[in-house]
Amino acid sequence: MLLLILIVVIGLVAWALRLMEQAIQSQEFSFMLAGFLVASSAVAMMTVYFLMTDYMLYLDQSVGIATSENYLADGQEAYAYLQQAPAIANQAVVQN
Repeated sequence: MLLLILIVVIGLVAWALRLMEQAIQSQEFSFMLAGFLVASSAVAMMTVYFLMTDYMLYLDQSVGIATSENYLADGQEAYAYLQQAPAIANQAVVQN
């Protein structure tokens, strides 16, 4: 996946440089703006990729913690509470 994103980003940067080169040759601001926007999208793609990578590692670690034996021993009490939760919710509705 990283290889595909890297190829797309390199293509976007090359396109941005070509647009900026055309802007200098033809003295048009619109080409420079377009080049800046294309380069910004390449930066945004890499930023989102790295943020999502960190988030996926965080989720993977949290799943690992949730399935550990220590957590499950404590989680049995929470599971018993969750089984009683509908009854507790019904009592709160009846009282109101």
